[in-house]
Amino acid sequence: MSDIQQYAYWMALAHLPKWRTEKINHLIVEILHERNMSFFDFFEMDQKSWSEEFHLNSKELNDLNIAKTELPNYSFLVEDLLNQGFELIPINSDDYSPTLKNNLKLKYAPPLLYTKGNKSLLKESSIAIVGSRNASDISLEFTKNIAKNTVKSFQVVVSGFAKGVDRTALEETLAAYGRSIIVLPQGIMTFAGGFKKYYSRIIEGDVLILSAYHPKAPWSVGLAMGRNAYIYGLADKIYVAESDTKGGTWSGVVDGLRKNRGIYVRKPNPGENNANDLLILKGATPVNINGDIVQREELENFEEQVKNVLSSKSLTAREIKDKIQIDIDTRKLSSMLSELTFVVKEKDNGKNRYRLKNSDLIQTNLFDSRDI
Repeated sequence: MSDIQQYAYWMALAHLPKWRTEKINHLIVEILHERNMSFFDFFEMDQKSWSEEFHLNSKELNDLNIAKTELPNYSFLVEDLLNQGFELIPINSDDYSPTLKNNLKLKYAPPLLYTKGNKSLLKESSIAIVGSRNASDISLEFTKNIAKNTVKSFQVVVSGFAKGVDRTALEETLAAYGRSIIVLPQGIMTFAGGFKKYYSRIIEGDVLILSAYHPKAPWSVGLAMGRNAYIYGLADKIYVAESDTKGGTWSGVVDGLRKNRGIYVRKPNPGENNANDLLILKGATPVNINGDIVQREELENFEEQVKNVLSSKSLTAREIKDKIQIDIDTRKLSSMLSELTFVVKEKDNGKNRYRLKNSDLIQTNLFDSRDI
């Protein structure tokens, strides 16, 4: 079987409509490894055989039947991709990123990657620098410092090519003659302007362009959000310049913390309007403007202060803010209090009040020194 035919089968399976990645990967494993079949043999089967052998439902059978009829078109597309210098890397290939496969597992690792450039970068030690599209000046300074440090340590910077932190990380890396993987939120054949801009660095082996989407897929918000998982998955370590309490950066970091990933968050200065402290409360490692790990003394002091002011009565976030005299937005303080495992939030006359967990204190009979 030719490479073109083989890749056509991979594309047909990789882009089954509305199939979860895990479902596609498990079907591939079952075909190639558990049943030791070829894709040719699989697609030669009829729907009745698919149903009996692979226990697929009617919607899945219909999707596969449509994919089967599209195989000639996929073959033409593969030939076009190869002629233009693109490479296709299936999940079972030795060229596939071991970091991506290890971080995302079969549940989320894309079954097929489309690339152009130095694919050996997929095997190199790598970091991602993530943050807001509208990042502050200090966050962009942090991004530049981390990028330069990464180049000095001969590591690869993974970039999502979005404006703000992503784009700054990429440009600073290349300006310092470093290497980068650009992860696209679109099909690889729709990135013509980017290939023109980075042509020389691609030829020199400093840049790899990568997409996990259908080669002709246009940019979309959904693909951009999905692309974030691949950025985090391709990186050995993740540095966070700036995060809100929602959005791609926040969800990616929180998911990474749940999976015990190495995540380093810039310790914000007093008065900054971001959620970096919240991520540090959740377990991320705080670092300074140069990416050096800093002590968690301020965090420990904050926790101790909260314990002290709540030792005798429940308080609102504003009351806690006044008592410990912390320079922080009340809404952000509320979010930080909600992250403390020893604090419980309760409603009292329409207000959120906070108390120590397992406290049996009767609030109406308690007074502190300021109430006397």
